[in-house]
Amino acid sequence: MQPIKIGMISFAHSHANTYLNVLLSMPDVKVTAIADDNRERVEAHLAKHGIPYFADYRELLQTDVDAVIICSENVHHAQMTIDAALAGKHVLCEKPLGVSVGEMQRMIATCKERQVQLMTAFPCRYIPAVVEAKAAMERGDIGNIIAVKGTNRGTMPGSWFIDPALSGGGAVLDHTVHVMDLLNWMLGSRPIEVYAESGTLFHDIPVDDSGMVHMKFPDGTFAVIDTSWSRTKSFPFWGDVTMEIIGTEGVISIDSFSQKNEVYSDTKMKTEWKYWGYSMNKGLIEAFVDALRAGRGVPITGEDGLYSAQVALAAYDSIRAGKPVTMC
Repeated sequence: MQPIKIGMISFAHSHANTYLNVLLSMPDVKVTAIADDNRERVEAHLAKHGIPYFADYRELLQTDVDAVIICSENVHHAQMTIDAALAGKHVLCEKPLGVSVGEMQRMIATCKERQVQLMTAFPCRYIPAVVEAKAAMERGDIGNIIAVKGTNRGTMPGSWFIDPALSGGGAVLDHTVHVMDLLNWMLGSRPIEVYAESGTLFHDIPVDDSGMVHMKFPDGTFAVIDTSWSRTKSFPFWGDVTMEIIGTEGVISIDSFSQKNEVYSDTKMKTEWKYWGYSMNKGLIEAFVDALRAGRGVPITGEDGLYSAQVALAAYDSIRAGKPVTMC
């Protein structure tokens, strides 16, 4: 069996480091190249694993890789994905898929025209608690869904994430999309109205670091996401992904990272939570590779990436307008 050849384009987003480690553990995958315009950012990987390096991702696309994983700054996702599709490469793109509806639509259209796969990196779908909750909802265990409260509260990442010219937004864009994708997927529906508020409450930065995004669905279900960079450096873990799913017959509570040990460190003089549960990133990468090898559609599509990011962009429209906005 020939290995799937995968190239990594940009390590600007730290998720690339985890994805690379997963890929290197898979016997049916070969990481054949890394491209990054900042060699220092990837030097340790190059030295340790002997992976060929390109400063220009377009040179990587000229090689015989089957697929690429893109973890660049958000504003570069679209062009890199389109260039990869034109070169005949399948794509797994970090979230958010893009920073405008138009560019995400072009990404999807180009991949379809060139008959390559486009998958959006939403690893939260592979969290065991999320999988079990979705199954319970489909069985009708809690009746009809009335409302959902979600949170994705993390540590302020700094770097290019707080430069709107590179990120396209702040915490509302960065931390709406994960839980929004779960809502779309678990409810089997997309919102028809969005209302949001945001602020820069925790840090002196040029973008929002906090937000509340409310949405209504066609059947009357409503949901809210606390999307913020509110976790301090002293917090025991980087953040959370939680959901309270309220039905007519019961409630399901999800704490995605509750499988953890508490570590009390005299060296760091703080408590740390060490997660020991199933790796959602492993589930994501394996699903991408399995789809390519089987020649079937990826489980999390470019459209899924569009639908979640579209809500985050609508949230910014609502914030500017000071009122709810209707989804197209």
